[in-house]
Amino acid sequence: MFPTPIEKSSRQWQITYQAILPLALILWLLPLIAVMIFSIKPDADFTNGNYWGMPSSFNLFENYGKVFFESDMPRYLLNSLVITIPTVIGTVALSCMTGFALGVYKFKGNLLIFFMFIAGNFVPFQILMVPVRDFTIDLNLYDTKTGLILFHIAFQTGFCTLFMRNFIRALPYPLIEAARVEGVAEWRIFWFVVMPLMKPAIAALAVLIFTFIWNDFFWAIVLTQGPDSQPVTAGITSFNSEYRAAYHLMSAGSIVAALPPVAMFFLMQKHFIAGLTLGAVK
Repeated sequence: MFPTPIEKSSRQWQITYQAILPLALILWLLPLIAVMIFSIKPDADFTNGNYWGMPSSFNLFENYGKVFFESDMPRYLLNSLVITIPTVIGTVALSCMTGFALGVYKFKGNLLIFFMFIAGNFVPFQILMVPVRDFTIDLNLYDTKTGLILFHIAFQTGFCTLFMRNFIRALPYPLIEAARVEGVAEWRIFWFVVMPLMKPAIAALAVLIFTFIWNDFFWAIVLTQGPDSQPVTAGITSFNSEYRAAYHLMSAGSIVAALPPVAMFFLMQKHFIAGLTLGAVK
């Protein structure tokens, strides 16, 4: 019923697997490798049509120097941090509370409210572009970091509530009952009993939401414009001019923009894996 582990397969299949795996890995990394090569090419290579050949010269420091010191990239990076960090904190905080309420308390309409949180995840976000943009304009939140933060918190809370509610329901309920018997207030049960047990889930969710928000491009260009409020994903497009695109600078900017979520994952890798696998085995 289940696939045979590779260690127990035939020697011929093991050799085939070992040969295919590096090729699959290179194929998967090929777009990133291309962007890294583009980021060190001179502008003349793109003018002369040398897109996939070896760089005529290695302009690593020149290209990345222009990105950092001759553009608004530092401001875009700061905007992304200002947008992403409060969004992660707000989303995780709200989802912990809603997950606790829906996972612990039994009341009429509990399942209906939970389904409403889930239903929002199935709505194609493209059809919400015009009403959300008009709504932010009516509230004077268009082209502001605050508007983008509030929007992301509202839209990410549904998925996070699903994640937290299911995690809390897997916790040992007798712990909560024992605290109630001792007369512990509900908010203290949440803070001192449930929250310590949720640390792996919070760490995993924080990494996921940080990556989602940092890499968002669609809503960044819909709800913001200009270096005052745009995050780095939308700011990279500023390297495009009216008649041509600076592909070497766009590629360098893309590499710079990808570093924070990659660093976040490796710093939180242990907690991220623990949060995703907790409860998978007995």
